[in-house]
Amino acid sequence: MAGDHRQSLGKLGEDVACVELRRRGYVILDRRYRTRFGEIDIVCRHGATIVFVEVKTRTTDRFGGGAEAVTVPKQHRVAQMAVDFLSRQGLVDCRCRFDVVAVSLARGTMHIEVYENAFDLS
Repeated sequence: MAGDHRQSLGKLGEDVACVELRRRGYVILDRRYRTRFGEIDIVCRHGATIVFVEVKTRTTDRFGGGAEAVTVPKQHRVAQMAVDFLSRQGLVDCRCRFDVVAVSLARGTMHIEVYENAFDLS
């Protein structure tokens, strides 16, 4: 039961993130891109850059904001998935970056924060 709530909350956060990203000029290419390493929430293009977006949705700030939940091990998994995506799409020479969208639903209000170039693994 708790897993269903988390899954619904995650999908809500991704839907909200897509609306915000489109508003900022991003073009959504894929959602929930699955690899053997896990799943990338959103893959999009922002100008000439391919952007891999991790979405974190929180209903409380008791354990910190969503952006803080993207730990170094999670960053490495997202990077592995990004390599898979770029390779399968034949985009090995294009620019890419990693963004995080934090969606907070705490205290009955919605707050969306987009962290462009949130982490770099070069």
